[in-house]
Amino acid sequence: MKTIDEDIRSGQFQNIYLLYGSEHYLRQQYKQKLKQALIPADDTINFSRFEGQHTDVSALIDLAETLPFFADYRLILIEDSGFFKNGCETLVNYLPHLPSSTVIVFSESEIDKRGRLYKSVKKSGRIVEFEQQNEQLLTRWILGRLKRENKKITQSVLQLFLSKTGMDMSNIDKELEKLLCYTLNKEIIEAADIEAICTEQVTNQIFEMVNAIGKRDQARALSLYYDLLALKEAPMRILFLINRQFRILLDLKSMKKAGVDAKTMAAKAGIPPFAVKRSLEQAARFPENELHQALKEGTELETDIKTGKITDQIAVELLLIKYSSSPS
Repeated sequence: MKTIDEDIRSGQFQNIYLLYGSEHYLRQQYKQKLKQALIPADDTINFSRFEGQHTDVSALIDLAETLPFFADYRLILIEDSGFFKNGCETLVNYLPHLPSSTVIVFSESEIDKRGRLYKSVKKSGRIVEFEQQNEQLLTRWILGRLKRENKKITQSVLQLFLSKTGMDMSNIDKELEKLLCYTLNKEIIEAADIEAICTEQVTNQIFEMVNAIGKRDQARALSLYYDLLALKEAPMRILFLINRQFRILLDLKSMKKAGVDAKTMAAKAGIPPFAVKRSLEQAARFPENELHQALKEGTELETDIKTGKITDQIAVELLLIKYSSSPS
């Protein structure tokens, strides 16, 4: 990211940029930064955009060869073309000969670093990966936004906010806008504001569902499940997320036994650092053998659904009922 910022500040642009990675929000932001720096906002003559795997490579090259009209650059944006996963020999051969007045920006969800096109761009352009940001960077970003709006928030309330939004910057941005509007006439953001306005992510509701299972609160587990169904969440996805949570709990139990520190636990389990403590508390409610059995049955139910042995909605209900029942 710093390299793109430096290019924009200096006005010395590469002819090819490849933006990729799991953090879609940052990819969008830097794609816009490059566009604003290279061409005026109302310039539709020198800007072209291609999207999808059916991008016409011949048309793209014809445009790239066309000199900009009363401007320094012609900008071509190519999004999710699949070229960096499936390959494109035509572009591999063409890109080294790209005119200096043309800038091509690729924004891709999936890439193969072993591919010839990736290696070609690495040699003659700039590649920037946008990874999911860690809790520390997200906290700094959120606090910066709040400071510009003259808002204050305590660490515990900020943790509550992140527990609702998850780590995806697009979702955080959306929920932050809602929160700022809701607290327009307030200086200090409180927990009640978060609870009132922020939408809980599906993964948080799954966490609460597994909590209810651990507490043997069958009514609560089923209620949360039916709430998700009412929100049009697919039963198969719910089952996948329940199985994922069981797997996380098993991993955490194993790492705790081995004396692994919380930061490493978070990285290996794929959860935010602030979620480690509450996840360990949840894991303590389940005997290890029960987690193994629940995960095994959950995986088998996924197979049964795919092979038509059972409907998806009933499969999830059966899993919830079995493991949230009080021991006999």
